Amino acid sequence: MSGKQKTGRLPEWFRMERPEGARYSRLKNLSIKNNLHTICKSGNCPNIGECWNAGTATFMILGEICTRACKFCSVKTGKPMPADWNEPARLAGSIKILGLRHCVLTSVDRDDLDDGGAEFWARTIRKVKEVNPGLTLETLIPDFRGNTRDVQKVIDAAPEVISHNLETVRRITPGVRSLNRYETSLKVVRYISSKNVISKSGIMLGLGETREEILETMEDLRQAGCRVLTIGQYLQPTLENHPVSEYVHPDTFREYQKTGLEMGFSFVESSPLVRSSYHAEQHVHA
Repeated sequence: MSGKQKTGRLPEWFRMERPEGARYSRLKNLSIKNNLHTICKSGNCPNIGECWNAGTATFMILGEICTRACKFCSVKTGKPMPADWNEPARLAGSIKILGLRHCVLTSVDRDDLDDGGAEFWARTIRKVKEVNPGLTLETLIPDFRGNTRDVQKVIDAAPEVISHNLETVRRITPGVRSLNRYETSLKVVRYISSKNVISKSGIMLGLGETREEILETMEDLRQAGCRVLTIGQYLQPTLENHPVSEYVHPDTFREYQKTGLEMGFSFVESSPLVRSSYHAEQHVHA
């Protein structure tokens, strides 16, 4: 393994290109016009320019206020507005105008809703596919409190890939994830895998985990049937969020990628700037 840089100034491998380009500007303007939210913007994703210009975007449905307060996340926390049932049609129409070839949908946690927003998820997926035939779709879902009946609603809507992030190792989970449990997330991934759907999950490095814990987490996901894994560097979005423990060298990420493929994952995206939807259009082939 290569060395790790302690916290402080961002290391040289975090040089990011400024997001720009015609397709990027068009997607940005249309999102504002149609009151659509993207995790690309809300989550300050470093790959926003690359993904948007490549015709891939991650839209966040069910509003922009989350009922949970995970310490690694910059999404707003509070009491959400009622679900906007016109949103699926607006989103589907916007995707058509943009001519996207692949789309990722995610959402805030909606513990205020009886089904965690599962029915809204299902309607959105069906509407997007109805208006955009040929579009491939990945859904990055919340844990729905581990209720597999709600997870099944998403599965029945037939997205090509269903993702649920484990985020971090077992030991660190209680300290940085609000209401989320490691075993509950594994249960969700395991259930998705059991339904012969491409299952996907992601973890962050730099929260204080050890190599042994990372390998254990990767093995837990493989045992749960997970086929696609993303591994990226945690970056502290605000001063109020959990601090970065260390910046992991790109060589170390490459070694985890090699190990993951040897474990049997179909795809492993592993580098400091990787986020959940990075290269998502490729994962439909898992």
